[in-house]
Amino acid sequence: MESSGLRDLLERPVQPCTSTATGTPKPPHPAPDPGASYIPPGMSSQSHWLTTEERNQVLLDLKTSGWSELGERDAIYKEFNFKNFNQAFGFMTRVALQAEKMNHHPEWFNVYSKVQITLISHDCGGLTKRDVKLAQFIDKAAASV
Repeated sequence: MESSGLRDLLERPVQPCTSTATGTPKPPHPAPDPGASYIPPGMSSQSHWLTTEERNQVLLDLKTSGWSELGERDAIYKEFNFKNFNQAFGFMTRVALQAEKMNHHPEWFNVYSKVQITLISHDCGGLTKRDVKLAQFIDKAAASV
């Protein structure tokens, strides 16, 4: 379930992970420490980055729907199981079309009816609003198969 605060967050336009001063792409950063601010120095609040409060809320919502945090990376992961390869491939096709539209592509692995997905914003070096939006689309796509 999506709270109204989360819905408001996700409806805000997202900006690329760039320095507001120079307009140049920001290099990836290591996974943040728990409780730390998730907006790296030099980043504006208009970027894709999640504040600590936003991050805690979206992770709670995503975990409720079966996503998990990866300990070794600032990313989320979920495994989907379908009846057969055709369903799995159809699901992946829907996700691929949306990912292309968003210009945000998942890491994934498929064997027959199983699809494993990891979401991370490589250009930002961690979890962002784009990952949350794509995860929500992925959950809807899986539910409609």
